[in-house]
Amino acid sequence: MATVRTLAHARAPQRRAIDAGVADWYARRRYRAGQFDLDRLRAAKAGIGVTVIIPTKDCGATIAEVIGRTVAPLADRGLVDALVVVDAASEDGTAERAAAAGARALQQDELCPELGPAAGKGDAMWRALQVTGGEVVCFLDGDTIDPRPEHLQGLLGPLLTDDWLHLVKGAFERPMDTGRVTLPHEGGRVTELMARPLLNYHVPALAGFAQPLAGEFSARRELLEEIAFPVGYGVEIAVLIEAYRRRGLDALAECHLGTRQNRHQPLRALGEMAYAVLAAVQVRLSGVQPHADAIGRYVRPWEDAAIATVAVGERPPIGAGRADAAPAEAV
Repeated sequence: MATVRTLAHARAPQRRAIDAGVADWYARRRYRAGQFDLDRLRAAKAGIGVTVIIPTKDCGATIAEVIGRTVAPLADRGLVDALVVVDAASEDGTAERAAAAGARALQQDELCPELGPAAGKGDAMWRALQVTGGEVVCFLDGDTIDPRPEHLQGLLGPLLTDDWLHLVKGAFERPMDTGRVTLPHEGGRVTELMARPLLNYHVPALAGFAQPLAGEFSARRELLEEIAFPVGYGVEIAVLIEAYRRRGLDALAECHLGTRQNRHQPLRALGEMAYAVLAAVQVRLSGVQPHADAIGRYVRPWEDAAIATVAVGERPPIGAGRADAAPAEAV
């Protein structure tokens, strides 16, 4: 027992230091969307280019409302300069409805066509960055059932009003609607069972983020172009960890956007999403960069041990590619 106590005591100062850092960040860098008046944001924008990118896959039932209720009110006030919907060959008219609602609708496979078909959501986001401008980029979900302007207002507010910040993650209540009853706090299953344990164990400084896997976040383009993007569902946690490594905890913030109702995946489908999250964290721990076409093997015992594949490859930082191209262009 004496040995155990000695080890515990030896670790206590480090644990207290980590906890103090998280507590300090938690008190200073968490916001609410209602804090940011639109007139204040217009003044703070002062010529800063703002681009909104919405990756979609079969969001035909919701995309027009997301654009009309979340983006359009801020675009009408001059807070959004460009809106791009990058679609994954949806068969329900998503791209057409997005275009009709005023977005620039692009097909992900037609962006960077020399790379072949896009491998997933992260790949679509990475490609969209290369065909857009704007110093500030905001990613939104296209399947939100209850869109409101505050969702975008809260993501842009901290970045436009504080030059020190480089990344703002959205946070929200995630109830699960079963069709019969609504279960509070049950909507973020991959977050609670995979992402949060991983961060608490490996990157405890980021443990204060309520929604580390939030697909809705804003960032300065300069930061995004320094980061390798996982091609699949690991992209959100990868961006968070890389932003922390490159800018420090005080340059990151989280803004509460209210309640969010998105489509829910079956539990077994979430395993493959969790696998992609695990792979993205493992890459950052090992420092070994996988090829963009890398896949993970995932066995489905409920399908007679059928083997599925999960995209775990990564695209290199956009900025590195431009730097490599510079001498050739100069010639």
